Amino acid sequence: MNVFRILGDLSHLLAMFLLLVKIWRSKSCAGISGKSQILFALVFTTRYLDLFSNFISIYNTVMKVVFLLCVYVTVYMIYWKFRKTFDIENDTFRLEFLLVPVIGLSFLVNYSYAPMEVLWTFSIYLESVAILPQLFMISKTGEAETITTHYLFFLGLYRALYLANWIWRYQTENFYDQISVVSGVVQTIFYCDFFYLYVTKVLKGKKLSLPMPV
Repeated sequence: MNVFRILGDLSHLLAMFLLLVKIWRSKSCAGISGKSQILFALVFTTRYLDLFSNFISIYNTVMKVVFLLCVYVTVYMIYWKFRKTFDIENDTFRLEFLLVPVIGLSFLVNYSYAPMEVLWTFSIYLESVAILPQLFMISKTGEAETITTHYLFFLGLYRALYLANWIWRYQTENFYDQISVVSGVVQTIFYCDFFYLYVTKVLKGKKLSLPMPV
């Protein structure tokens, strides 16, 4: 395990903690896409089905459990505990536009047709687009709270660090996972515009706003 993967995992974990803290402290889910969180819950569930059958390391197992707990607690707070504060009117992205192509691609492009392998491939493809409902929601409302933008920044940073991790592994181990790399590049591209706005606006104390969707 190299430093890029560790930093990527920590960035991912920090993003999830920031979101949970934001919801808990404000007692509000305003500005947060429940649909994105459902997709992330689906990502982790299908990816970590081997949690108790395929032990890799204590670190790996702990991270899997923590990620699952964080995302399910987030979904619980959005749709149950603080559901009255959930902005359902602006969280309108059509999930079938993502799920149908991802399911189809998972069966067409994978390493094998074993059920666990197809589910793992599905989770990789789905993760690359799971943030789109959140970005769409920000575009629709016109702005985002600072803490939400920090969450998105560290989530994007996690993916960028994992790209560095794959480059490092290719150079040092001659290891190359085409599905993960291509999906990671696609996911990072979605964050590029956000990164620019984060640096030029949020870090200068201005509110983040994205163009309204066509």
